Amino acid sequence: MAEPARQPVFIAFQANGDTIPIVDAIEQDNPHAQIDESPGMVKITAPGKLVVKRETVEEMAGRAFDLQELQVNLISLSGSLDETEDEFTLEWKL
Repeated sequence: MAEPARQPVFIAFQANGDTIPIVDAIEQDNPHAQIDESPGMVKITAPGKLVVKRETVEEMAGRAFDLQELQVNLISLSGSLDETEDEFTLEWKL
């Protein structure tokens, strides 16, 4: 039996130099995610769950990174948010 389709979640950022390592990290950790770039915005959509890992962002940025920094360039998101010092997770919870 096929798994039922999962409600998509998304996160959208301003498109600028600060968000490049964030988007690259999200893409690496969420290969199922779809990235849509438009002038001024990058939107990342994934079925069911999307995870931003601090460690991966730090690798991509080449510096220490506090996940609170995501909020500086955050435009919008959908899904229930669960945030720790190490992960920022979006998913719809039943």
